Amino acid sequence: VHRARLLTGQLRGLRSSLIPGLGLFNPNIITQSTDKKGATMPETISQFSVEPVEVLVLSILVLYLGMFLNDKIRFLGDNYIPPAVTGGLICSGIVTLIYFVARAQINFDMQVRDVLLLVFFSTVGLSAKLRTLGAGGKALGLLVGVAAVFLVIQDITGIGLAMLLGAHPGYGLLAGSVSFAGGHGTAIAWGAQADAAGLKGASEVGIAFATFGLVAGGLIGGPIAKRLVAKYRLQGPAADTDSTPNNQQAASSADASEDHGSAGELKQILAGVLILALCVQFGHAVNRYLFAEGVVLPGFLTSMLVGILITNAADLLNWRINKVTVDKFGEVALNLFLSMSLMSMQLWTVAGAFGKITFVLIIQMLVMTIFAIYIVFWVMGRDYDAAVIASGFAGLGLGATPVAIANMSSVTSRFGPSP
Repeated sequence: VHRARLLTGQLRGLRSSLIPGLGLFNPNIITQSTDKKGATMPETISQFSVEPVEVLVLSILVLYLGMFLNDKIRFLGDNYIPPAVTGGLICSGIVTLIYFVARAQINFDMQVRDVLLLVFFSTVGLSAKLRTLGAGGKALGLLVGVAAVFLVIQDITGIGLAMLLGAHPGYGLLAGSVSFAGGHGTAIAWGAQADAAGLKGASEVGIAFATFGLVAGGLIGGPIAKRLVAKYRLQGPAADTDSTPNNQQAASSADASEDHGSAGELKQILAGVLILALCVQFGHAVNRYLFAEGVVLPGFLTSMLVGILITNAADLLNWRINKVTVDKFGEVALNLFLSMSLMSMQLWTVAGAFGKITFVLIIQMLVMTIFAIYIVFWVMGRDYDAAVIASGFAGLGLGATPVAIANMSSVTSRFGPSP
């Protein structure tokens, strides 16, 4: 709860922050006007708050809107843009239009979203069984090595851009892996440390790039996979006669029935809720203990680590955790998290530095695209699975794990599953 409130407060604080060097979020742009004599006069902006339950309802409607538009607009469907990105951008655009036209500011209470992030990473942890990771073998090791190399390249790029724009090199890390690959939680955790070290407004810079990274990662992942599939004439399991949607559905149903009942049974759902609640609660306890000891980690990381411990302990004790149920909770949490994150963007807060942010974002997107196509795809084997991995890698590098999963889900929903 403490982490959720901290994240919500800092996101709202974007509208009044002034970042030295980068010139981001100039408050004069949104809080002042000039009369006929040239004197500065304060503007009156109406404030409207959207409560947590209302945010949840709206996020679901936004997600449905994205699904509808992706089905109806061929460009969106063909490029595998996640529905949350489509609907979220439209909603944030409407909120921004309301701000400029009606002079009304809509503030979303993000407590539910922050809990959903913890739930999603808990499901990631619950899926990380050591025996499964061991089965990844050489491919997993290669991917980890490639990711480490890219993080260094991304940070070098960010530092170079910060220096080019006349800012302290430290801000370059926030325009690099801390915000893009790390996401909001990492940006806040390390932004606070940078603030304490003298980089004023570091948290706000990190949050800004993390937010726009969600958009960028969701926009380029699908097109990257589309280009690779078309250029190398790759085929997924959906192209095989034995892997038709009906057969896949039957196989999934069979797997679910073997795994101690289906995901729809009340007993399985309650067990899933309990396990996820334990991951979030114990993760928070571990996080508070580490913070007291001077170790700063994002809240989602400790929840994920608790999930890893629980799922592997269950394996040792021969206790079954229904994978289908956990995956469904993760899918719901992921899509609602992305929907809430994107629909709540206050685009007017970056009006004064939109050019600089866009410049940094375009360069990082270009670096990411080149790396995914010419390094990740080739290293991972130049097949269909490699194309899916490249798409997810683009989401991971710019929008953290949630966008990576969303990208891969969009691609596999079209061409079939990828191991």
